[in-house]
Amino acid sequence: MEIRQLRTFRAVATFLSFNRAAEHLHYAQSSVSAQIQALEEELGASLFDRLGRGIRLTEAGERLLQYAGKILDLADESRAEIAGAKEVRGTLTIRIPESIGICRLSPVIGHYVTRHPEVTLDFTTCAHETLEKDLRKGITDLAFLLTESIQAASLDTEVLGFESIAMVASPDHSLSKRKTIRTRDLEGETVLLSTVDCSYRRTLERLLGESGVAPANVHIFHSVEVLKRCAINGSGITILPKVSVEEDLADGRLAALNWEDAFEVAFFMIWYRERWRSPALEAFMAMTREVLNPSYDAS
Repeated sequence: MEIRQLRTFRAVATFLSFNRAAEHLHYAQSSVSAQIQALEEELGASLFDRLGRGIRLTEAGERLLQYAGKILDLADESRAEIAGAKEVRGTLTIRIPESIGICRLSPVIGHYVTRHPEVTLDFTTCAHETLEKDLRKGITDLAFLLTESIQAASLDTEVLGFESIAMVASPDHSLSKRKTIRTRDLEGETVLLSTVDCSYRRTLERLLGESGVAPANVHIFHSVEVLKRCAINGSGITILPKVSVEEDLADGRLAALNWEDAFEVAFFMIWYRERWRSPALEAFMAMTREVLNPSYDAS
């Protein structure tokens, strides 16, 4: 069993695709298939079920994936230590909430890329549903999330601050004229929600359910900027972190509604407890604390 084979196996298990694993590893697909076949022959077990055009891990494959992660992390750790050493290079895949990525994390990113130009950063939006699995598999190295709480025994978390969630709409919207808004006032209204900042969205959906409120329409957006633009143009009401709409509120493009059920969420940094943290990852976490914690504005 070779380290090269385990890396290939982990890539196939991560993407559940021989094609995508080959592209990721810069191998020919035939090379990926040959390595998996050799690994299966050595272990005497099938690692993947072939299902038409798709594949999935077998029970043996699931078990091997856990060991492969530990072996590869240990190999990377030993290589980093012996070769000197905490060399900060490589690639990091980081999940960030789009709504506050610019406001909170852009200074972190700016300082980091200046200090560590050898590291490639790959940012994706943060989906809560698959977060633990992707951190465990190594698809994601680090995540940031806006939520009220996190319950996952395998994850380590750090609260970087708190964000106020504001309900906003166009200044011309009928509800913007009211002194106070209750959740039940959303009955029959059009509500705009984001898929990429889904944790606080769940809180609004829970409040609507508890109040027995049925909006006329709920439109779902994969981009916070598009969602915000639609709210500015009068398409409906939405909730967003206040820090992400401060300029729009100050310029009068949006109006903040005095919502009685307004709430705050924590801004979490999250990583998988049992995975080795590379020098590049440790440096990004340290930079985040250095930039955000001393002057974090929990407005």
